[in-house]
Amino acid sequence: MATNGSFASPVANADYPASFDDGPEGILTQLYRAVNGYSLVITTFLLLVAYDQFKYLWNKGSIAGPAWKMPFIGPFLSSVNPKMDEYKAKWNSGELSCVSVFHKFVVMASSRDMARKVFNSPDFVKPCVVDVAQKLLRPTNWVFLDGREHIDYRKGLNGLFTRQALETYLPGQEEVYEKYFARFVEISQNEHNGKPVPFMPMFRELMCAVSCRTFAGHYMSDAAVKKIADDYYKITAALELVNFPIIIPYTRTWYGKKASDMVLNEFSICAAKSKARMKAGGDVTCIMDGWIKSMLDSEKYREQIAKGITIDDSEKPAMLLRVFSDYEIAQTLFTFLFASQDATSSACTWLFQLMADRPEILDRVREENLAVRNGDKFQNFSMDILEKLPYTKAVVKETLRYRPPVIMVPYVVKKSFPMTDSYTAPQGSMVIPTVWPALHDPEAYPRPDYFDPDRWISGDAEKSAKNWLVFGTGPHYCLGQTYAQNNLIAMIGKASMQLDWKHHITPLSEEIQVFATLFPMDHCPLVFSQRD
Repeated sequence: MATNGSFASPVANADYPASFDDGPEGILTQLYRAVNGYSLVITTFLLLVAYDQFKYLWNKGSIAGPAWKMPFIGPFLSSVNPKMDEYKAKWNSGELSCVSVFHKFVVMASSRDMARKVFNSPDFVKPCVVDVAQKLLRPTNWVFLDGREHIDYRKGLNGLFTRQALETYLPGQEEVYEKYFARFVEISQNEHNGKPVPFMPMFRELMCAVSCRTFAGHYMSDAAVKKIADDYYKITAALELVNFPIIIPYTRTWYGKKASDMVLNEFSICAAKSKARMKAGGDVTCIMDGWIKSMLDSEKYREQIAKGITIDDSEKPAMLLRVFSDYEIAQTLFTFLFASQDATSSACTWLFQLMADRPEILDRVREENLAVRNGDKFQNFSMDILEKLPYTKAVVKETLRYRPPVIMVPYVVKKSFPMTDSYTAPQGSMVIPTVWPALHDPEAYPRPDYFDPDRWISGDAEKSAKNWLVFGTGPHYCLGQTYAQNNLIAMIGKASMQLDWKHHITPLSEEIQVFATLFPMDHCPLVFSQRD
């Protein structure tokens, strides 16, 4: 067969352009060339936004909450300046509701029973306060312990809040009240010529001074107490419900961290002084003394047992403790201050305002306190006196119910937490039981928005124990709840006998400012004078 030698491949002929398809490799090459830095950033951002929304909706499930989340930050901007009305709206939206801020998914437990379930579920949750709290109090602090370790540590502190121990702290507390009550009169009469001024900052200083004297006695100087009182405001400001995940210089959390370092240093110095004095046989005058004496007694007992000395069971310490370092003692005392400062400052402010606005109640408090002292308004505190003031106690309890100083207690979920049959809080999320709805439940407390101390005497308020969540419940209930109430009873009783005060009511007096706890929006403008 003849061959056509004139045929040549078009590909080999320079007169024909190369126009064949290079297949899949060509498509990938074109896509690669189309991608640039800008489009890559945009695509990555959109994928992250989509993931953030998906993760929020997945965690939200069937509970109440926003239909979508503002990308990444969520309601962070509104959380910087929280408003009571917004909190109430959230609580009223359902017994479980949620928000998501930055990386943190938050579930709010609003009903009494749901709040109690969180408080009583140590297998699923543990206290976390707020994210930044571990950085301020330190991750090794006892308050963040869990399970048996927490129980054992707590047992070693119980002896510091017995009736006998509380009696020991009263002289130091009364000393502080006398000093500050005189200062209140001086501010009103000499510095402001009888004109009203906001006293909330002074009440914060007063409560800080009482706490420092109760916890650390006179190991701490007046100047150090004043420094802590002034700077503690920075710690409170740092404890917003949500913060940036890291501490950024010159932000609230940065200033709060510096203030907490100062407080820990002061308490460490006090601990060293107390150890030296207790070893020398000094008397117990404050919580720090009592705790350190128990440590030294335990150490002495162990040494005697090790030497083979027979010790009568009656001489064995009630709780055997190890000797804690000065810094460990400082950390624990700092948690006491952390738990008490804002809460008692809030209660103190509302007490003075409520009494001024209801003179008939103040008159009954004054009459009761004078009667139990046989008319001697200068008679010193004692536990016997404080326990014979049922109406004053009712006033304090009603204040704590009416304006609870702690409205939310954050917990972190250790493992998936089945809160209802249809909803499980995811591991790592934050679950926050709130106490306000339980304390304003009309079934437990008729006319809950009415201030009525008599509900604790002639009413049925005492029967609603499940609603009384002011100090929490479960394994992490407030260790110092008796101390806190006695402190307020003693304060308002003494003030009623020795001071007169008038409240300058403003349109903001009954409006609530949320600043870690609750305060009157106008910071309680008052005028104090000495009572004849």
